[in-house]
Amino acid sequence: MKVLLIDDHPLILSALQTVIEGLGDNVKVVGVDSAGQARATLKAGQDFDLVLLDLQLGDADGFDVLTEFRAAYPALPVVVVSASDRASDVIRAIDLGAMGFVPKRTGKEMLAQALRLVMAGGIFVPSMSLGSGMSNAPAPAAALPVQAIGDAAQASGFQKVTALEGLSLTPRQTDVLALLLQGKPNKVIARELGVSVETVKDHVAAVLKALGVNSRTQAVLAVGQMSQQQPGAGFTTFRGSQT
Repeated sequence: MKVLLIDDHPLILSALQTVIEGLGDNVKVVGVDSAGQARATLKAGQDFDLVLLDLQLGDADGFDVLTEFRAAYPALPVVVVSASDRASDVIRAIDLGAMGFVPKRTGKEMLAQALRLVMAGGIFVPSMSLGSGMSNAPAPAAALPVQAIGDAAQASGFQKVTALEGLSLTPRQTDVLALLLQGKPNKVIARELGVSVETVKDHVAAVLKALGVNSRTQAVLAVGQMSQQQPGAGFTTFRGSQT
């Protein structure tokens, strides 16, 4: 696994690089300290499997970089590694396409779990940000496409779902969920599955209902939480179902 690590603090960059490389003999980490260096490294054509991105960079806003990389390299998963663990930051990062959010105070074992989950096709979110405090998290309109997502997520009761297998999704709904979790819009999902946009809308509605949520962002958070509660239980099959 080849990882691009982006953090502008030299001590943290060095420490994280050492920790991540220590996760396995097959893990190689390239560390850069700016968004500019990250762009140049990716443009150089190096075959990375994962990007770890700090939100606080000296030459760019981390959320802007996340949006940029998800648009330019849609097949490359990006995980936010941040000193923040605020619910609003977690939600915004996931909404912009991050495949995970790992607070920097997370221990080595949890970091390893997060990276394994993401590389297996899952989404990692810190459980500390999905508790009762979520309803009080700010939801700036410029950052989030849904209004009062915290209140909606809390009211939806999505955390009561304990297993993906219990959702009773059809094979086609499973395919739609896999693509939805990658942040792909309905038109792209329709094209990849060879169905109409209206059919995709119907499947998305059914998936959201099964998860007990009201938006795509809430669906990502719900699936991320379920993946942590029961690692490997059904989730990784979603990404595999596309083949």
